[in-house]
Amino acid sequence: MLATTEVNALPEGGLLLDVREDDEWAAGHAPTAKHIPMSEFAARKEELGTPEGPVYVICRAGSRSAQVAQYLIQNGVEAVNVTGGMQAWAAAGKSVVTDSGAAGTVI
Repeated sequence: MLATTEVNALPEGGLLLDVREDDEWAAGHAPTAKHIPMSEFAARKEELGTPEGPVYVICRAGSRSAQVAQYLIQNGVEAVNVTGGMQAWAAAGKSVVTDSGAAGTVI
């Protein structure tokens, strides 16, 4: 069974992995998130290194992140799906920024 968490339950300093595509990321993302699009994940998974603790995986609403979290688990990495994704993140009033640091939006 895939572990899940709500955006308000994410631990401070946890590794947040955003698997949305480049246009979604560019529109707005969590300030501390690492970005590896789902479409490129298999080829770029080594960019995660060896995480200390779980990887919290987020997308727009939660389905792509669930797939990537399951893939990570199958490859020996502890992973947790963030339910509701960036839509829930923004709805919770959490910061959404662009790469320049300006206010972003979730598309």
